[in-house]
Amino acid sequence: MRLEELVFIPSPGDGHIRPLVEVAKLLVDRDDNISVTVIIIPQMHGFSSGSSTSYIASLSTASEPRLRYNVLSLVDEPNSDDPKQNFLTYIDNFKPHVRATVEKLTDPGQPESRLAGFVVDMFCTAMIDVANEFGVPSYLFYTSNATFLGLQSHVQYLNDVKKYDVSDLKDSDTTELEVPSLSRPLPVKCFPSVMLSKEWIPFFISQARRFKETKGILVNTFAELEPQAMKFFSGEDNHLPKVYPVGPVLNIKTNGLDSADDKQSEILRWLDEQPRESVVFLCFGSMGGFREDQAKEIAIALERSGYRFLWSLRRAKPKGMMGPPGEFTNLEEILPEGFLDRTVKIGKIIGWAPQSAILANPAVRGFVTHCGWNSTLESIWFGVPIATWPLYAEQQVNAFEMVEELGLSVEIRNSFRADFMAAESELVTAEEIERGIRCLMELDREVKDRVKEMSEKSHVALMEGGSSHASILNFIQDVTKNLLNVPES
Repeated sequence: MRLEELVFIPSPGDGHIRPLVEVAKLLVDRDDNISVTVIIIPQMHGFSSGSSTSYIASLSTASEPRLRYNVLSLVDEPNSDDPKQNFLTYIDNFKPHVRATVEKLTDPGQPESRLAGFVVDMFCTAMIDVANEFGVPSYLFYTSNATFLGLQSHVQYLNDVKKYDVSDLKDSDTTELEVPSLSRPLPVKCFPSVMLSKEWIPFFISQARRFKETKGILVNTFAELEPQAMKFFSGEDNHLPKVYPVGPVLNIKTNGLDSADDKQSEILRWLDEQPRESVVFLCFGSMGGFREDQAKEIAIALERSGYRFLWSLRRAKPKGMMGPPGEFTNLEEILPEGFLDRTVKIGKIIGWAPQSAILANPAVRGFVTHCGWNSTLESIWFGVPIATWPLYAEQQVNAFEMVEELGLSVEIRNSFRADFMAAESELVTAEEIERGIRCLMELDREVKDRVKEMSEKSHVALMEGGSSHASILNFIQDVTKNLLNVPES
């Protein structure tokens, strides 16, 4: 039987490449007639990290007959003062390279496979144009959650149909907005900065318009986690293509640097020496860093709380610069005097963190996180309660959902405002942080039971007969069905 070939195009960046690769593996495992080629766009200069470079290099040697990886060569990067336009132009510049790669897949001399469609990342919608050139359907992979997909679609609907610009909320007296993918109104203070920015909102809305050009949207979530959003998607008024919850899609086996094996072993050895459920883990993602004054406030809070801690501390990029955080070269200069000596028996400060391995360790009791969606799903998977400290992008909405909508988390602060993908601009005090840590580590039984129950549901969702397993099979069936409308080449 002829293979149905899908072309996957993730956006550059660890948090986008890894989940989409895992989806590709799921599809190939579920159906022997599916073949996937993952076309990887390299990261822009200044954004790549050792972790992502190592991971991409590992993919280059991991190709197999029905799952292949094609890493594209770098192209000249645009040099505009507008980072948004730089990124859009950068992705657009890869269209010819993607087209040439796909042309090789559709060579008439290879009749054993047929191009069935493109699966493009939420930030790679420009590649829908290439799929159209080949006359095949496009599907979207949404790396964030179903709730935020519903919010993004709703904001676009308000703008295009109701002529209502949500960025006006920034200077209005309105304090909240009804969102159909949430069961309660979303406070304006929890809106992502991109939605309240006159500069960014057109990009946000145009992106949502392109989503609707696809045949379906794969979302990294599971139905039991976001029932209100799934209810919205099943109705007739959602204005979206069919939504497939296929998560939690996690890359928990290869979450680390090859060169960091010794470092990882040292961290895990330290955790193994700690009592069960005694450690609070603080980590803020691949893009989350702090200024010196904020790092000092965190240190004060940790010492006052008295809890054992594992703290992934990174230095924020200077204001106006974008890219991953750096490392502090001398912790004694930035932390309170004597802090390292006083906490040497109960705490450990690290830079890079093997996050999934840490969350899987029985010594970890709570997780202070930026609420990136991949991190949130990992915490649920391992049943580790979290305290929310969102920094940028859609993380405020994720935090609101976890605390207010689902009752699965506590918060440190959710009205935090930061420049998009840049250094934070507000100082969170030691008192706030200490209060959040204590609340997390002394969590009441009801919340802990909810987290444990949701963790179990996340595992069941991917098993045979589970909701996400069924959704993946449904997607495969629809890919085949949509092929009937595609003419033979």
